[in-house]
Amino acid sequence: MDTFLGIDYPTLWYLVVGLLFSGYAILEGFDYGAGAWHLFFRKDESRRIAINAIGPLWDANQVWLIIGGGALFAGFPVMYATMLSAMYIPFMLFLVLLVLRSAAIKFRSAEEMKWWRTAWDYIYFISNTLIAFLLGVVLGNVLQGFAIGPNYAYQGGIFFTFLSPYALMTGFTTLSLFMTQGAIFLLLKTEGRLHARLTFLLRKGMIFFIISFSMTSLYTLIFIPGVTDNFRENPVFFIIPLLAFLAVANVPRLVSKKKYFQALLFSSLTMAFLLMLVAFQLYPTLLISTLNTEYSITIYNAASSQKSLGIMLTIVLIGAPLLAFYFLFLYRTFKGKVILDDTSY
Repeated sequence: MDTFLGIDYPTLWYLVVGLLFSGYAILEGFDYGAGAWHLFFRKDESRRIAINAIGPLWDANQVWLIIGGGALFAGFPVMYATMLSAMYIPFMLFLVLLVLRSAAIKFRSAEEMKWWRTAWDYIYFISNTLIAFLLGVVLGNVLQGFAIGPNYAYQGGIFFTFLSPYALMTGFTTLSLFMTQGAIFLLLKTEGRLHARLTFLLRKGMIFFIISFSMTSLYTLIFIPGVTDNFRENPVFFIIPLLAFLAVANVPRLVSKKKYFQALLFSSLTMAFLLMLVAFQLYPTLLISTLNTEYSITIYNAASSQKSLGIMLTIVLIGAPLLAFYFLFLYRTFKGKVILDDTSY
């Protein structure tokens, strides 16, 4: 098997896919989180400011989803096909909600009528909230496993089987984390009464996250089999949950000192460490079979050919610096507080 720096190609592509989806969760996380607070803002001006805070960024942040989905399909087509079969309804709902969210951002301020703006406000709030929740539901199902049979074919039900208690808890945890991320980002972009309102909402969001995260973590340790096996075999990686805990604990401290940019960084690190926990917990498995472990999909039986992975890794080495430069330029260009004008949403 071909290697690069002593790491085999499937493992490297596993890291690439994980990095892409981590970038998506962190950057689009504050977009979805900001939208999930939308109806908590009472004034039309406050809602416009909140939308314009993410206005120059939200569509660029979705690039991570497109690239991540393409990388998953190109690198692990077996896993891509099986997971879409198992999660067909959540993914279709996800796509519909993405369209509605985009329409709400574009159309909300196109007319002055109150009923028009109110209708799009509800669509925007519901779509952001459900997208964040569904992403957590999908993650919860990945951790629990699927009814995968011979030839890696999904043999479970389609309707509502994805809404297990654990998946629901993971969904609420993801939503709460995104809402915390979104509130911190909006604090960076706002001032005045809206800023004071967000300070209050952020405290509620952090309480929501701590409760949901604690319940989900406890359930994971008790009821999800083999969750600590990889950590027992490699004790050095116990530093990951420790770093995640320290990152979580640092967020309220930084917020209390009004260091919002640093708080956003540590909130992002929290997401990164939690996703690293998931990745290390599963490795080298991609999808667990609840019927027979022999049918589980791994990075080795799901990967494309060595030649294909080698070519794609070369493209990653070329494209990654360009992508990083683009996002650094984008966020530097649109830093600072939101100011409404005639071109605003």
